[in-house]
Amino acid sequence: MSASAPSPGFSRRTLLRAIGAGSAVIAAPALLTACSGDGGDTSVGNKGTKLAPWPTYTPITKGPEPDLPGSTEGVQDGFLNYPSDTYQATDDKPGDGSEVHVMAVTYGTAPSPYENNKFWQAVQGALGVKIKFSAVPVADFPKKIATVMAGDDLPDILDIGGIASFPREAEFVKKKMADLSEFLSGDAAKDYPHLANIPTYAWEGMGRISGRIYGVPVARPAFGDTLFINADMYKAAGYQDGGSADNFIQSAIKASNAKHFALGAYTGSNPFGHRTHAIQHGTPNLWEYKDGTFADMYGHEGFKETLDFLVRLHKGKTFHPDSTSLSVPDLKAQYFNGTVGGVVDGFMALQANLRDSKGAFEVAAAMPYDAGAGQHAMRNRGCFGYSVLKKAPKKRIQMLLRVMDFLASPFGSKEFELLEYGVEGTHFKRDKDNNPILTELGITETQALPFGRICDAPPVLYLPGFAEAAKANHAWQQKTVPLLKRNDQWGLQSATFTSKGASLDQIVADGVTAIVTGRQKVSDWDAIYSKWQQSGGRKAAEEFAEERSALDK
Repeated sequence: MSASAPSPGFSRRTLLRAIGAGSAVIAAPALLTACSGDGGDTSVGNKGTKLAPWPTYTPITKGPEPDLPGSTEGVQDGFLNYPSDTYQATDDKPGDGSEVHVMAVTYGTAPSPYENNKFWQAVQGALGVKIKFSAVPVADFPKKIATVMAGDDLPDILDIGGIASFPREAEFVKKKMADLSEFLSGDAAKDYPHLANIPTYAWEGMGRISGRIYGVPVARPAFGDTLFINADMYKAAGYQDGGSADNFIQSAIKASNAKHFALGAYTGSNPFGHRTHAIQHGTPNLWEYKDGTFADMYGHEGFKETLDFLVRLHKGKTFHPDSTSLSVPDLKAQYFNGTVGGVVDGFMALQANLRDSKGAFEVAAAMPYDAGAGQHAMRNRGCFGYSVLKKAPKKRIQMLLRVMDFLASPFGSKEFELLEYGVEGTHFKRDKDNNPILTELGITETQALPFGRICDAPPVLYLPGFAEAAKANHAWQQKTVPLLKRNDQWGLQSATFTSKGASLDQIVADGVTAIVTGRQKVSDWDAIYSKWQQSGGRKAAEEFAEERSALDK
């Protein structure tokens, strides 16, 4: 975002949500061997344990009424403009004046020192603690956090599990971080009303370790990876939203020529958006629990149909010719300038897409097409990682949870406004519709301190300056929620998948890329899938099934 032309309401946490939702999970260096083999119980599975109940979900009833009401099934509350009357969500400062060391990933530049940082000063004053903030750049995050995990110099609050997959992550959490069950399980969570306002599906997505609650999820909407299209380009080519798979292919081919391409294809673990397309061909959302066993996406008959579908799209020259080598920012730039007509991204990239397209075309989330197996869509995990607390006396844990409760203050509260936009007159001003607009200082300071990566309120649908887009997306959500398919692996422990998940993803990504680009045939998938199974896929499925059996009792 240009500091000279800030977009209405586009804030630090909005940016972090948008980027984080669309980022591929990456593997961290295997530096956590010290977490096992040094005595003590290293088992992290839930089988054979007494499961701590999830926090009793208690939605906040204060605050502004949404213009577009949501639903408990996952449709977000929608607001066309920022509320004119905000309310005080917390009576007292949550802190006790002590120092709290926080470590979290950041997508922005390093924050300026506390002495010169008015945003840091304002949030610290509201929290009532002295914040020592270690904001780790995303490129350095895996190595930095893995090093921290292998040592004993731990922060009080650690952001974990969103941007990277760490070997022995659960063992580390169980061994060195605080068990929060007595504070958050069941009705105990009502002592922290904003944490109790986090939907149950987010806690389930985070999961338990040895039957216990060890973290607080960073809440996200129910919608997973989404195909964002240039609706003008697609409609001109005869595209029918939610129509047949053949209509999708034919309109994509018609929309493509020497200078324009209907689709782009991310590199990483989801090349050509194959996971999003596979669900629409009837496969599981990666993993599905049925009749006591776990089935995976890649062995389903619909996955070969997906590969054939993608091959047809590739032969039709619908993908940008450099799709397999373009970086994510470069691919998004091609989308914004109209060269590429569609990209698969995290759902929360919607606002960034609206902003960066600058009104050149209609940005729309595509409805799932019908490939003959019914319409399906990807349900999100419900959280983008979670935060854990260093072991400490009960009184300090309670104080730290109060701090996190403040950080989860909901939309429409004065606390949310401070965390999202900073101080009025210093970090933001308001437009004629009361929407906060960040100043240059606001852009610089709020985006550098990722408080929203520690804990966050359940996101609402608020697209300042794009009221019609908000209405359209709310309608899309209402139609899409019944089609969402869950990944049954979420929240379950598998030692094999934790240690080998990245290499398993690479086997799939390499195989999909080779087949779609014509270097191998669809019939070669059987051998690729067999390698995936032998390399840990089959064992992971067995371990997930054992874990799930514990939840069914």
